[in-house]
Amino acid sequence: MDVKLIGVTGGSGSGKSTVVRRIREVQPASVLVSQDNYYKSAPYISNDNITAYNFDHPDAFDMDLMVSNLTDLKDGKAVMMPQYDFVHHRRKDEKVLVEPEKLIIIDGLMILYDRRIRDLLDLKLYVDTPPDIRFIRRLQRDIAERGRTVESVIEQYTKVVRPGHFSFIEPYREFADLIIPEGGYNENAMQVIFSFVKSICD
Repeated sequence: MDVKLIGVTGGSGSGKSTVVRRIREVQPASVLVSQDNYYKSAPYISNDNITAYNFDHPDAFDMDLMVSNLTDLKDGKAVMMPQYDFVHHRRKDEKVLVEPEKLIIIDGLMILYDRRIRDLLDLKLYVDTPPDIRFIRRLQRDIAERGRTVESVIEQYTKVVRPGHFSFIEPYREFADLIIPEGGYNENAMQVIFSFVKSICD
């Protein structure tokens, strides 16, 4: 089986998940690999000391394991993908079996930062959304899904998220094959992506 990898990246709250969802709607047999699952454990983190561990730095991820898993999937081999608990900031004991399909979608903040991952990708997408919109989306998500307080989200954003974006995410947009303003709501860009998906999956 000829496995193709599409990488979807952009800043936190940019709308990567919407792009991924729309791609999977036209290719339901695709497989999603999220870089978030490869975070290293930091169980000592809480709302009170949220910046004691920098989740917006490449070192926060187990990049070696991610590269190994993606390489195996591209070679047609199944992998056991880790799972992450974002409330308690630790890797879960259970893993999920991921079987290769014709299309693998990789979603993550820093997938263009690591050259090993870039070299595995057949199509590299960068979702470009204004920073105020990204912050509002992150604030809503972290409060609703991750048990965070408004104060802790603001502190983390100003101290590590924003600097991390300008250091490890935005500079690597130059490696993208396609930059998508406003993400999955950009119909012209999505139609181009759908055409590519159709060409590799039919």
